[in-house]
Amino acid sequence: MLEQILALWTTPTWWSYLLRVVALFLLAWLVYRFSWSLADRLLRVGQLSKQGRQMRPERYQTLRSLFASAITILAFLAAVILTLSQFVRAETLIWMVGLFSAAFGLGARPLISDFLTGISFLFEDPFDVGDKVALLAEEGVVEKVNLRTTMLRSPSGELLVVPNGEIRLVRNYSRGLFSPATITLKLAAGDLPQALPVLETLGKEAVMLLPNLLEPWRIISESGEMGQQTELTLLAKARFGMGAEMRPRLLALVHERLQETGIQLTN
Repeated sequence: MLEQILALWTTPTWWSYLLRVVALFLLAWLVYRFSWSLADRLLRVGQLSKQGRQMRPERYQTLRSLFASAITILAFLAAVILTLSQFVRAETLIWMVGLFSAAFGLGARPLISDFLTGISFLFEDPFDVGDKVALLAEEGVVEKVNLRTTMLRSPSGELLVVPNGEIRLVRNYSRGLFSPATITLKLAAGDLPQALPVLETLGKEAVMLLPNLLEPWRIISESGEMGQQTELTLLAKARFGMGAEMRPRLLALVHERLQETGIQLTN
């Protein structure tokens, strides 16, 4: 039976060509089906080559998606080229591939740009799956990344499909050294001389009282104006991602200390 199949494979008849083409694309489809498993193996080998350094789970998921996409594209591209090689000579095939590449490059430059940018994501790390980012003035959480597109889930629930080639500026809200926890106070102008030293001392104490506060706050006046009341801004730095949570704690701490010293906040 095996000898008959091999004989059919090598016999130059139309149905043997059809058999070869079907086998090639079936093999490409199988590679596609196992592309995620193959990507896993590649990433594990890469981790071993880095002497056991652990990769962030988000980065691992992003690279896994990119590698799976690349493996699928290469498998079907190889199937197409091998199929053409069944019908044309090698010299003609090289000429056809070159001509097609030139025409495709002129007619599909945005598509090529998408794929080249996607390939660059394999080496660069602008964002990962799960990061909150802003791409093309659209904010959302990255759900999936492949060689051609990045899928972004917006705060209102829509799924945005962003071509990689159009990504020029990335604003990543999930990475940073600190988050701002700025608060604003309004005081009577007559209380300002007494309030400044109290706030300066409290800023140093707050670092010990609130572990998520990175350093003593700075006291500034953004408007620089004074009438019956004045406005002070406390520039505080919280641990990254903790800014919104820290503001009410800072407000409560400042309000309590000012009340202890007899200083009332104004509206």
